[in-house]
Amino acid sequence: MNVRRRPISGIAVAAVTALGLGTLSACSSDSAEASGDGGGKLDVVASFYPMQYLAEQIGGDHVSVTSLTEPGTEPHDLELSTKQTAELGEADAVLYLKTLQPAVDEAVAQSEVKTKIDAASLTELEDHGDVEHDHGDEGGEAHSEEESGLDPHVWLDPVKYAEVAGGVAEALEKADPDHAADYKKNAEALAVKLDGLNTAFENGLKDTATKVFFTNHAAFGYLAERYGLTQEAITGLDPDSEPSPARIKELQEEAKADGVTTVFYETLVSDKTAKTLAKDADLKTDVLDPLEGITDRSKGEDYIEVMQSNLEALKTALGAK
Repeated sequence: MNVRRRPISGIAVAAVTALGLGTLSACSSDSAEASGDGGGKLDVVASFYPMQYLAEQIGGDHVSVTSLTEPGTEPHDLELSTKQTAELGEADAVLYLKTLQPAVDEAVAQSEVKTKIDAASLTELEDHGDVEHDHGDEGGEAHSEEESGLDPHVWLDPVKYAEVAGGVAEALEKADPDHAADYKKNAEALAVKLDGLNTAFENGLKDTATKVFFTNHAAFGYLAERYGLTQEAITGLDPDSEPSPARIKELQEEAKADGVTTVFYETLVSDKTAKTLAKDADLKTDVLDPLEGITDRSKGEDYIEVMQSNLEALKTALGAK
């Protein structure tokens, strides 16, 4: 897989120099503050955890943030309650990632929120190709089962996440210019964290026994491309889709060919298929967290900590030297 390396430091510096923003903070359960005037704070609704994290890190004390996706809820399947839709409509700003959560997209489109920040528009989304590849049928005729389209999982690439953070900062600066200096300072601090994370992944994964890893669903395309790896997903961009028997057979064969040792599963969706594949192919299992939510099962308290845990899991599975 071709890897396009763009130094995070250059992106982050360019982004955060324009960051003078008002962004977001708080906890999804903190509905009382979010439903009122926020004590004078900028009232921001985030669609799910990666957006909430940006809000909290950049907004600091000047914002009140509510997440539409409760901890433990798989965000792709989110359905909004009447109360959530009403709170979204009363917010000062909404931060979401278009195409990931159709219910949120619809609610945002129908709302009159003044500041609508679509994270998908703040970086370049890519099509990472077919989940299932060409294979022959019994008659020898090739056919293909595909699931492709623009991949929304940009937050799993620290470089792209930094780009999104810069755009969020600019948007919220316009929404709350009085606190521009504090937002800029917070955004610069976040850029430093993401730069360090990117460096850790580059150094940790540059020399490995294999470059191929198996995942439950196709969330890690950007991460794989960034660090010269190949993601092979059991299912597609939707974690609830079911793999075909041909796909399972294909993965079993590829595990042998590419020296794959581990099938990764997630904390928010069923691990049944991943563990069945691992058992049939005599592989290990481990967690690779797509960071769509933080729960007590997460291997870390926040985005940075869970990404560091993901790095350690990948280093072990890929045979880092």
